Amino acid sequence: MAENYDVIIIGSGPGGYVAAVRASQLGLKTAIVEREHLGGICLNWGCIPTKALLRSAEVLDHANHFKDFGLVLEGTVKPDVTAVVARSRGVSARLNGGVGFLMKKNKVDVIWGEAKITKPGEIVVAKSSKPVVEPQNPVPKNVKGEGTYTAKHIIIATGARPRALPGIEPDGKLIWTYFEAMKPAALPKSLIVMGSGAIGIEFASFYRSMGVDVTVIEVMPTIMPVEDVEVTAIARKQLEKRGLKILTSAKVTKVEKAANSVTAQVETADGKVQQIVADRMISAVGVQGNIENLGLEAVGVKTDRGCVVIDGYGKTNVPGIYAIGDVAGPPMLAHKAEHEGVVCVEKIAGLPNVHATDKNKVPGCTYCNPQVASVGLTEARAKEAGRDIRVGRFSFAANGKAIALGEDQGMCKVIFDKKTGELLGAHMVGAEVTELIQGFVVAMNLETTEEELMHTIFPHPTVSETMKEAVLDAYGRVLNA
Repeated sequence: MAENYDVIIIGSGPGGYVAAVRASQLGLKTAIVEREHLGGICLNWGCIPTKALLRSAEVLDHANHFKDFGLVLEGTVKPDVTAVVARSRGVSARLNGGVGFLMKKNKVDVIWGEAKITKPGEIVVAKSSKPVVEPQNPVPKNVKGEGTYTAKHIIIATGARPRALPGIEPDGKLIWTYFEAMKPAALPKSLIVMGSGAIGIEFASFYRSMGVDVTVIEVMPTIMPVEDVEVTAIARKQLEKRGLKILTSAKVTKVEKAANSVTAQVETADGKVQQIVADRMISAVGVQGNIENLGLEAVGVKTDRGCVVIDGYGKTNVPGIYAIGDVAGPPMLAHKAEHEGVVCVEKIAGLPNVHATDKNKVPGCTYCNPQVASVGLTEARAKEAGRDIRVGRFSFAANGKAIALGEDQGMCKVIFDKKTGELLGAHMVGAEVTELIQGFVVAMNLETTEEELMHTIFPHPTVSETMKEAVLDAYGRVLNA
């Protein structure tokens, strides 16, 4: 007889395991199905380990500019890529074990294997086609395996995987995805990065800090195309100053492989073609949802462009089946997945006043050097939407803390509705902006107006003061510029 649950979640990434914890808190009997490793891609191969790599790169960058801070350093600081990768993997392993502990603490059953929805309310779990990575802290009392399980509510949280372009498919040796880029056995001397979204730019920044000759190729006119163009212009200038080569409005049309190198044929907007030779290439042209082999077609779950179609509460068109996170479409970000998981479970539990996920209030962060962070509408999109706007800007070059840090190249930009004072968007580039953007996210969530932001006291000296000054600038009241 099949074991029955209130909620079964397929996938234990940030969305899945957070949804499981919240479901258990609400008194729902919960199980989570995982085929490979607790924590999913984000914890094991994405968000967390890449930040560990980028931290090593940041320390190395500072060490190579020690004279700028009046310091004397004997000898040369060089990267040990084996040790850098080992540190990154250790960080992931620690957090992987932490997810296992959370499942045990919250009495969530862990089912190892691959799940398929056979009908609404029922899944069959088969042996995983991938090697299962047990958590550091095993969960001996609540681990289950192959079999049939039932639940009134089934949540799909299977995440996404790297997208491959026809004819330029990654092979794991010469053409990498982020999996291979995260754990190189040795540093290549030269590298092509195809795609300049968050993944591509972060790896380009990391490898450049490690001393690799990096060329970024982007088909769109600007790098990081989803970001505000003023912000990306500043980021590009600083990345190029660090030695990155960047080609925009350029497309890789063909890749030829040699024994230990690749040659990319690149066509630019003016029709010119050039060849770029490098030791390795990273394909960072986006990701696609893991919707295959879940039984979605058989039960009639609607999908669109490789993702499950949902409403603001995670509901699909089939009663009792839900989806959250990357598999449910953009923005494909871990914190969006976590929020969707909580919203979905609270709606299932019948909590009052559950608000649908507002994707316009999901912040985006890119952890390259310099960092980029944003929330809400860009200036261009606000104008396209027909909004009458006020725009404020403030340069890090006029901020005392940024100057003291030696990080005076950056900007804060804000967009307000001219009539209502509503904060429509905020965009930042520079030191630690990924930590600062949450201030604007909170402001937007509380429907804060420009007056309230102007009357907020920001501590001095901090880089956060650029946020207030940008608001003041939007209304002709800037004080320090």
